[in-house]
Amino acid sequence: MRRRLLSSMLLVAVIAVLLLGVPLAVVVVRLINDEAAQELRTDANRLLIGVEYAVSQQQAINPEQLAKNYPDLFLQVYVRGTPPIVVGTPPPPARELTEEGRSENGYVLVSRDAGQIRQDIQARLVLTIALGVVALGAAIGLATVTSRRLSLPLLDLTKLAERLGSGDARPSRRRYGIPELDLVAEVLDRSALRISDLLAREREFATDASHQLRTPLTGLTMRLEEIVGAAHEPRVVREEGEAAIVQVERLTAVIDELLAAARRQRHAQAAPIDVDDVLGQQITEWEPAFRRAQRSLVLVGDRGLSALGTTGGLSQVLSTLLENSLKHGGGALTINTSSTDRSIVIEVADEGPGIPDTLGQKVFERSVSGAGGTGLGLTLARALVAADGGRLELVKRRPATFAIFLRQVTDSHRHRVVSGPA
Repeated sequence: MRRRLLSSMLLVAVIAVLLLGVPLAVVVVRLINDEAAQELRTDANRLLIGVEYAVSQQQAINPEQLAKNYPDLFLQVYVRGTPPIVVGTPPPPARELTEEGRSENGYVLVSRDAGQIRQDIQARLVLTIALGVVALGAAIGLATVTSRRLSLPLLDLTKLAERLGSGDARPSRRRYGIPELDLVAEVLDRSALRISDLLAREREFATDASHQLRTPLTGLTMRLEEIVGAAHEPRVVREEGEAAIVQVERLTAVIDELLAAARRQRHAQAAPIDVDDVLGQQITEWEPAFRRAQRSLVLVGDRGLSALGTTGGLSQVLSTLLENSLKHGGGALTINTSSTDRSIVIEVADEGPGIPDTLGQKVFERSVSGAGGTGLGLTLARALVAADGGRLELVKRRPATFAIFLRQVTDSHRHRVVSGPA
């Protein structure tokens, strides 16, 4: 490209020099010849007037004086009343330039050697050619600078595009002072930012998927351990096997939820769900683990509640809260359901030491953990609730109490129950 730009600009410069230089040279030659002829014509008329005046005054015409007055010229005087007068050396016939002056009394011829005029013409032509060469040199320099200024940014943009294609999504932030190239650089920088954002989302999705899949896998492991421990009781084995199947189905649902979240489709999936069914499934799943930890699960509040959301999303949020309580909390864990005019509220609270003051609301930030965890559970839980149009809040630090606010669907078919074991 650089060579093409250079050759194109040089071709344009040569054409411009030729279009301007050739007519200029022709005009210069014509002007010099016309100027020389005009000078000879003026000398002839002046000589004729002087000779006629001398004749009218009956004065003798001195050839030596004429030669002194008109040096380097060949003069021929033919005037009535005087003999012909010839002064000077005649120029060669091939280089002779002659002009005449006429009147009623006669005429004069004034000639000069055209070689000197030709030398003058050659000097002017050489000057014109020299100016053309200087113009071409300037054009070559300008073409070199311009082609370099255009080609180097293009090479830089090519490297940037190649770097983006290889996965390095760092924007260059470089500008070149050329509006068109600066626009291309700006578009590539925006593309780099979008690619970087997409790569970050992919990494977050992989991290979130690994974390969210860990909880159902833990539940499945617990169910399998129950099956192994109750191998001598067929009824228990059957119940635990069915519970393990439920865990596998839940694991599949978790994968679907993660994929839907990655594709930003969770808002379209939100629908009325039965809160009691989700709570019952979670309590059935986690009760053996709490029992082994000598802790209890207690369900209180309103029954028959419906909310807008997704079954998988709410299950994941409750699983995260129950797992955190099992690891970091203590005492009985209470799940309290209630409703307001606008929301369905699910509170999860235990009797443990609570959340340190240094953490507070930071527990929802990514990679923030107070006990050596991954710091992703509550972050993902809040994101899942928000994707369903609700919110997850820490309403009390000691004891730790989390509240899930879901959108209201209906206010009918509800009744109040007294607290008791699940």
